[in-house]
Amino acid sequence: MAPLRLGLLGAARISDIAIIQPAHITGDRLVVVAARHRDRAEEFAAKHGIERVVDDYQAVIDDPEVEAIYNPLANGLHGPWNLAAIAAGKHVLSEKPYASNAAEARLVRDAAAAAGVHCVEAFHYRYHPLMQRMIQIAGDGEIGELTRVEARMLMPPPSAGDPRWQAAVAGGGLMDVGCYAVHAIRDMSVFAGGEPTIVRAMGGEIPEHPGVDAWLNADLVYPSGLTATLESSMTHGILDFSLRLVGSEGEAFAPAFLQPHLDDRIIITAGTTQRVEQMGARTSYTYQLEAFARLIRDGEPMATDADDAVITTQMIDDLYVAAGMAPRIAMTLDQPGG
Repeated sequence: MAPLRLGLLGAARISDIAIIQPAHITGDRLVVVAARHRDRAEEFAAKHGIERVVDDYQAVIDDPEVEAIYNPLANGLHGPWNLAAIAAGKHVLSEKPYASNAAEARLVRDAAAAAGVHCVEAFHYRYHPLMQRMIQIAGDGEIGELTRVEARMLMPPPSAGDPRWQAAVAGGGLMDVGCYAVHAIRDMSVFAGGEPTIVRAMGGEIPEHPGVDAWLNADLVYPSGLTATLESSMTHGILDFSLRLVGSEGEAFAPAFLQPHLDDRIIITAGTTQRVEQMGARTSYTYQLEAFARLIRDGEPMATDADDAVITTQMIDDLYVAAGMAPRIAMTLDQPGG
């Protein structure tokens, strides 16, 4: 396939592992980048082998060489800049969350459909063999009938000034890490008669950052009766990004389903036996970029497309409401920080 021609919005730290390293592996082009300060963009471009620097995000989007945009900006800027890229006829790989709330996610989905471009959500873990194997185990009977799904996304606190603590830019634990647990739980819907519904949810804030969920836990149930638990936290003592599938005859446990490049194990217990499968340390981001290229070049669908993003974002809104919290408010580009 011809290399993708990518434009990057911002000089976010996540871009290194999420798009820059994968593009160097796949041979896709990092054509242009802009940041809020040009000197920061120039330093970033020199360090990471990006071809050119322009003055602002709109110039990245308008660049005639760019065919696809990578958007890793603060959460509240995903929706507005996704829409701006779509309006320019560009494909988008949008970091999660896809938008600040479900209403904005629907606007993005519908705009992309009308423009004939793809705007997909970067749930990278979904493209790694580890998660594909977990989904296979859930359905092949190896651990018996699936009875419970447990998804944990727990991390130590970000620094006090981190945007994840700012409600105005759609911060919060569920928006940042918890959405992966939401999506992993949704991945099992195919074996359980459809999407899960929320039985109960509770969450909490810390005094220094009102209006932002520091933690949120929930119980869910699928139409088949299969149950799920979700744990999300930005105040946990250690990192725990794990997924457990419990069946009538055993279980499958991925200690780091989100970071298989750090720990690619699946620990499978079936009856009285236990074994470990290792699924490879190649990054999930590289698999994701390859899937994005196949979508654009060959029309091969991605699992995390715009319709999928709307369902996930609606569930996030519903979890906030069930926990007595407010869903995030969409930003506009003329707001401070936009």
